[in-house]
Amino acid sequence: MKFVILGKDGPEGTLKRPLYREAHLQRLEQWVQRGKVVLAGPLTDKTGSLIVVEAESLKEVKAFAQNDPYMINGVFQEMTVHPFMQVFPREPEVEKT
Repeated sequence: MKFVILGKDGPEGTLKRPLYREAHLQRLEQWVQRGKVVLAGPLTDKTGSLIVVEAESLKEVKAFAQNDPYMINGVFQEMTVHPFMQVFPREPEVEKT
């Protein structure tokens, strides 16, 4: 299943982001290595970040989001997780044998 994680910056998000960026990226890299991250990055209007992941459950993704260094240290004032259905680009169909 795919999920969208939206992190909304807190009032001090811009100031705090550089302090916790490396820890945030290292933690995200763990999920990249496990093939769970579809895409991730900051919103260019400087209001937060977007992460699209593949995971087994909503509970797993919520735990990941709530324990992110940006959330723990006040870069984000809020993180929301939403189940997501990819329509485009179409995923390749698995060949049936």
